[in-house]
Amino acid sequence: MKQIITYNSIVFVLIISLVSCKKDFLEIDPLVGSTEANFYQNEDDAIAATIACYNNLQQEVTPIQGLGGLAPHFRWYFGDVVSDDTDKGGSGDGDEPDLFKFESFQGTSDSKLVLGEWQTAYKGIAYCNIALENIPGIDMDNDVKDMLIGEIRFIRSYWYFNLATMFGGVPIIEEVLAPSEYQQERSTEEQTWSFIEEDLSQAMLSLPRRSERPLSETGRANWGAAASLLLKSYVYQKKWDVAMDVANEIYNSGEYFLDMNYANIFTTSGENGSGSIWEIQYMSGSGGNWGNQLEGTFTNVFQRARGQFGGYGFNIPTQDLVDEFEEGDPRLNASVFQVGDEMGDRGTFTLEAAGMPHLYYCKKYFNTAAEEGAALGDPNPNGLTNDRVIRYADILLLRAEAAYHMGQQAIALEMINEVRSRARGGDLNILPEVTAGGPYLLDAIYHERRVELSLEGHRFFDIVRQNRGQQLLSDKGFISGTHELYPIPLAEISLSGGLLIQNPGY
Repeated sequence: MKQIITYNSIVFVLIISLVSCKKDFLEIDPLVGSTEANFYQNEDDAIAATIACYNNLQQEVTPIQGLGGLAPHFRWYFGDVVSDDTDKGGSGDGDEPDLFKFESFQGTSDSKLVLGEWQTAYKGIAYCNIALENIPGIDMDNDVKDMLIGEIRFIRSYWYFNLATMFGGVPIIEEVLAPSEYQQERSTEEQTWSFIEEDLSQAMLSLPRRSERPLSETGRANWGAAASLLLKSYVYQKKWDVAMDVANEIYNSGEYFLDMNYANIFTTSGENGSGSIWEIQYMSGSGGNWGNQLEGTFTNVFQRARGQFGGYGFNIPTQDLVDEFEEGDPRLNASVFQVGDEMGDRGTFTLEAAGMPHLYYCKKYFNTAAEEGAALGDPNPNGLTNDRVIRYADILLLRAEAAYHMGQQAIALEMINEVRSRARGGDLNILPEVTAGGPYLLDAIYHERRVELSLEGHRFFDIVRQNRGQQLLSDKGFISGTHELYPIPLAEISLSGGLLIQNPGY
């Protein structure tokens, strides 16, 4: 199949500009003036082209082609704010009004937010397709070549995974298009998932294990990342048998271990730790460029409290989420700031100091003032916190879910209790072992996913794939048959000449 994309979304990379990033593997000089004609000549070129494919993953606020302006596209926008875990926050309803509409399930197809998600994904896919078209012809070590192609396939699959979970079936683009090919139809949801599965299966064959990667390549995709994303793809489609097979492979690989201190996961020292399968890397000290930041994250400043704490105050944990934590669960204090808590070196959290009535703020993406680097421009795109996209605890709980549906309740209990044991931190007076069976065990798995992975962008998509949208989100306006998916951007439908068909209800 061909890549399906419209003219304004396509990106031809005739000049590949790379910038340094947090990890050594991204610290490569810009390739100014390199073109496709003279660039793909040797192994160094192939490596540089592969690193360029990681570039777009760091883009959280990007220019909107065709409409102008900037669009944020954080995983937690649609994964947390649209769920029952958080409220939008900000300075009020008029702060990010498009997000406010989606929070109450009134978002529309002309939103810059869905257009930003669509265009950013297809820009990233375009980078991957250009590299995949050119790297195979380079005379270089075949093992290295296969590894690089595996990395690129993983990145392309990640973009398609995000598109599939947000929009359903989307145009599949697997090669660079000629101008006459820009307008194309959507693939079906089944075809989209099949494409993702094939890319990830191929990537797994050539990617090294985590233990085989040198430290200088921390952050680059490995076998575990591809296997985990494949597992998540199977789970989303309820393919429990193959999901269980992949989950068993990851579990039995011995490559990953839970960090015994849950709170450590979200610190600087906890980045890329034993329980981390894949993180998008960020660093402080960026140039502070809105719309073209390539090093720092905006998430730190967006989620930090307002007032004296210098943040924007988005992604406010709900009382419903706080109440979900069992009494004494240390994960609550590691995830949520409550009134009276010390917010690092920024002061004590009071309503007066924050200037807003919110009782809670997200703690997982909090950065201290001491951690901020010296930005050359606006310091706001200067956050250093990695995005923990796939954690081992996520995989253990997906294995528990797959085991439950395969009738292997003993394995499901083992997985959920392994996660709870780490969270317990040795205190046997809290978080007792789960012994439930039948539907109560499934409820326990769902509960554990919510508290373990809270505020990490999973909740809405979990609710949707579990077919619980009407049950849990109807008070916010969720309508079954419509709000499991987001609207296809109106601008893209227009550019396609009507070939892109809108999702039901929009």
